Amino acid sequence: MITILDPLLTDAGADWMVEQWHAYGSYGQYSNEGFDTGFAPELAQRYDAAVNFVRTGGRFGRADEPPALLAARTNYFRETYSYGDDVFLAGIEAFRDDEGLAAAAVTTHGRPVVVPAIVYANILLPGQELAVHTDVGEFRGANRKIVPQWLIVVMRHSELFESWRMPVATAISYFGEAKGGDLAYYPDGAAGDPATYAPRHNTAAVLDTDTIFHGVDRVAGDDGPLRSMRPGMHLVHEGDRSWTVRDDTGDVLASYSTDDIRYSVSWKGYCFADDDERKAWSEHSDDLSLDYILDTLEADLRSRGRLDGERPADVEFAKLLIDEYVKFPSPQPA
Repeated sequence: MITILDPLLTDAGADWMVEQWHAYGSYGQYSNEGFDTGFAPELAQRYDAAVNFVRTGGRFGRADEPPALLAARTNYFRETYSYGDDVFLAGIEAFRDDEGLAAAAVTTHGRPVVVPAIVYANILLPGQELAVHTDVGEFRGANRKIVPQWLIVVMRHSELFESWRMPVATAISYFGEAKGGDLAYYPDGAAGDPATYAPRHNTAAVLDTDTIFHGVDRVAGDDGPLRSMRPGMHLVHEGDRSWTVRDDTGDVLASYSTDDIRYSVSWKGYCFADDDERKAWSEHSDDLSLDYILDTLEADLRSRGRLDGERPADVEFAKLLIDEYVKFPSPQPA
């Protein structure tokens, strides 16, 4: 199910979010994000979604474009405003602890105990889109700080670790006046038809993004600058609602106004059935280990007849897991 909050905040609250978007100043590309999780570090954190996007050409199957351009289209800009008790944007606590978001999370999962978890910003330039994917969820003992993001996605789709899964509700909130960038989601599963939500300023869409495949359609506007973009760049606010994309030497590759770019802030909340379940999470009394996760997946692959002999090297094993468990929706006609 999906819940639309309209309006999300008071007018003053929405204005504050836009001010903070500008004041934060600099946003790195999503490909820059990630923690040193150790296992198969050669793979990008969201290798699953990125490879599927380049291979298929996205929701509308535009695979005829050069791979480098397709990669630039989905290498959007992101920064985290808060993660647990760590706050990186002063004042974001009011948004993180918003009662309306918590109430929508209860509706999403039917679980009455909600703990705000993460708040982060996504920015897409004209011509960029967000590859169809499911989000990086969380399990007791397995989160994006500990294990690779693609592995958490595999865990969710395998359904082998549901006893440890943390049901998460995600609110995707929108601020600004960019055109395009509709939210596309698959309420009936990967084999079903997609639905879309056209974002409006100071609204939010709340859903279980760890389970429901979703993406963002292309933002309207001139996509010419994407052809010169590559990993490692930053989007910088220069003042007066003006933005530039700069490389690692500081050179400017493109300029935009605030109304050219799609800005959203994602809020995530853990949803517990009761205080005992919350306590098991907070006290780490029943956590998974990486060895247990990998051994369980290996045993399941063998039971499916997908693996014989020794376990492959980490990278090849990772690719096998993604191919086996993460089944993306097929592209739609443009």
